[in-house]
Amino acid sequence: MLKRSREKTETVDWGNGTSDRLLVEDDNLGFTVAHTVVRAGTVSRLQYANHLEACYCIAGSGFVESADGGVRIDLSPGVLYALDQHDPHLLIASEHEDLELVSVFNPPLRGDERHDLDSLEFSSY
Repeated sequence: MLKRSREKTETVDWGNGTSDRLLVEDDNLGFTVAHTVVRAGTVSRLQYANHLEACYCIAGSGFVESADGGVRIDLSPGVLYALDQHDPHLLIASEHEDLELVSVFNPPLRGDERHDLDSLEFSSY
């Protein structure tokens, strides 16, 4: 059995926010769980070529949109979205508040990954 608290977890600045990686590859559970904060007013161009991701909103608001603009999901507490096709997407936090998510990755992350959001390409790891 494993116990880990957010306060005892290293915080990773992934580019437009922070991620407390609660479970990572070395934990040998086959997935990662992270508490992710997306800074208010930011737009993140993301695509996970090597991972599938599901995110559950626990605070704040914003939206996630497919790269082609065909799908948009408004995010507020209690809403989950899943990127089940390695989808390129835009993650956008509202202007007035941070967006907080519980993120699950499969396969698991090492735990130290960060995005390169300076490029016009979609950032991936």
